Amino acid sequence: MDIQDIIEAILHDRIRITDHADEEAQADRLSYEEIFFSVMRGEVIEEYPTDRPYPSCLIYGESFAGEPIHSVWAYNSETKWAVLVTVYRPDPKRWINWRVRRKR
Repeated sequence: MDIQDIIEAILHDRIRITDHADEEAQADRLSYEEIFFSVMRGEVIEEYPTDRPYPSCLIYGESFAGEPIHSVWAYNSETKWAVLVTVYRPDPKRWINWRVRRKR
């Protein structure tokens, strides 16, 4: 999945935000502006090509203050719409450099 597709969807207001993502953003005190900012300068760190109804990916980016943010986005290549599935501040106990999951 190409992060540019998600960035284009954000820039052209072709995004949907799930209720779950909205709840998680509020719980972690993340604004949508901050989430979108993190994607614009972010990178895809995991891809989930078999997700339904659309393939999705995990994006690592940083907040305005340089703090890590993870967001999961699904992308419909036919309509060019993106869906923010979930978003959170990653737990340092579970991630190496915010990009690689620690083995359990």
